[in-house]
Amino acid sequence: MKTEKTSRFVRLCETTSPTGEERAVADLVTRELQALGLEVTEDGAAGTTIAGAGNLLARIPGAPKADGEDPGYLMFCAHLDTVPHDGPIEVILDENGIYRSAGPTILGADNKAAVAVLIELAVRAVSNPPPVGIELLFTVAEEQGLIGAGAFDQSQLLSKVGFVLDHATDVGEVITSAPTHIGIEARFAGVEAHAGLMPEAGRSAIVAAARAVSEMKTGRIDEGTTANIGVINGGTSGNVVPGACYLAGEARSLDPVRVTEVIAGMTDQMVWAASEAGCEVDIATRKHFTGYHVDDESAALRLAEAALAVTGHEPRRISTGGGSDANVFRERGMDCLLLANGTYDNHTHQESVPRRNLGAMLAVCEEIVQQAGNQPC
Repeated sequence: MKTEKTSRFVRLCETTSPTGEERAVADLVTRELQALGLEVTEDGAAGTTIAGAGNLLARIPGAPKADGEDPGYLMFCAHLDTVPHDGPIEVILDENGIYRSAGPTILGADNKAAVAVLIELAVRAVSNPPPVGIELLFTVAEEQGLIGAGAFDQSQLLSKVGFVLDHATDVGEVITSAPTHIGIEARFAGVEAHAGLMPEAGRSAIVAAARAVSEMKTGRIDEGTTANIGVINGGTSGNVVPGACYLAGEARSLDPVRVTEVIAGMTDQMVWAASEAGCEVDIATRKHFTGYHVDDESAALRLAEAALAVTGHEPRRISTGGGSDANVFRERGMDCLLLANGTYDNHTHQESVPRRNLGAMLAVCEEIVQQAGNQPC
């Protein structure tokens, strides 16, 4: 069975959009929304960031209240970009009703599953005005550090409460804690020399970098903290003592103090290792996003848990080690909640999403809107 909703999902996934190449999918989404009679605005993120298009915003007014009061708005957000992949994506629907990639690529359900759901939400809201207004925000360059959301002018939004559909776990999970993420880069500078004739004259930048990494504690540091070195490269030839080496890594923690302690420890190991090897090191750190904890008084949490219960899902509060656009919006003061949208194995060739989960998330979003019409935000 191939409905408009599912064929839309396939079109979205098969439209290439790794970070920096979002133009085609942004145009596709714009056309879909404009065909519904909606005005779509695109900001200037493509001109100021690495994104290939700007963030898209569309607005669907709510049905007027009997007393003439403004029904207000809710925001729903998904991102348009994917991680890089080799070759075109071809989507298949297997015998179990699960969407997968036909080849050795990602599927793109991160975050095209959410994009498809939100477009269908718009289709239904246009034909049947919702009790509150809906703002649909489609961001760019999310996969490379939430860049699009960071560049978005949040004052454009009329919503005080928002929902981001971007967590690769079962429908029903609501993410109430997310980490602070700090990246770290280091450039080790040694002295080049002929490895066979005069190795004594050299100072190996690779040895210094390797010694630093060997002394670091990486992986899971504690229940809420992780650290990683993801890139190391340097040298020019096997017969040359390497004069340069580059490292890149990160630390994340649900505890903002703990993450700075871990980054400080990684920095100390790099400085020590460079000194021991007779090298120099230049280190830079950058906070990619700030963590958060959603408290029990959150209107977004209240609406989501009520909607999940009505649609047959048991709400489950969880923590995540990943970041999402919700980190950006919450740091700026919005009551924004990250929701699991039933995709699995994101960023891998095994990525998948059951077709039924698309319908489930659509039902949840529609019920959130209905709940918002019944209770103040």
